[in-house]
Amino acid sequence: MGFEGSTLVNWTAFAQARSELGAGFVRILGYFREDGVKSVAAIEAAMQAKSAAGLVIPAHTLKGEARQFGAEPLGALAEEIEMTARDCVEAQDTPDHLLEQIARLRPLFEDTLALLERESNPLVMRKPQGGGFGRRVG
Repeated sequence: MGFEGSTLVNWTAFAQARSELGAGFVRILGYFREDGVKSVAAIEAAMQAKSAAGLVIPAHTLKGEARQFGAEPLGALAEEIEMTARDCVEAQDTPDHLLEQIARLRPLFEDTLALLERESNPLVMRKPQGGGFGRRVG
């Protein structure tokens, strides 16, 4: 994919979202999964249909939801698709030149979602914060 886990997600933004959403965080991440799967499929279908207008709303939705969780590269790619599609609509042009971006979208979404879900799993062992140096054990 080219991205490493540390660059797919802004972990500071992720932690802030987790803190702000509290007990609803895992449920809302589930909505992101559901909406994201639908948005990616809608973007791919719109591309196959050469419908610039059909790209705008799912790309916009994906952009906002990705950024809510700190998924900046995914949000940026969705924004690029959205804005280029809007330009195509205005110019009454087909979105053919978005093929490469749309081909990168699904793998980036899946890699990002896997990281977010792994980090959100309460059963995953976490590294202790602060390194533990100088702490009394027991």
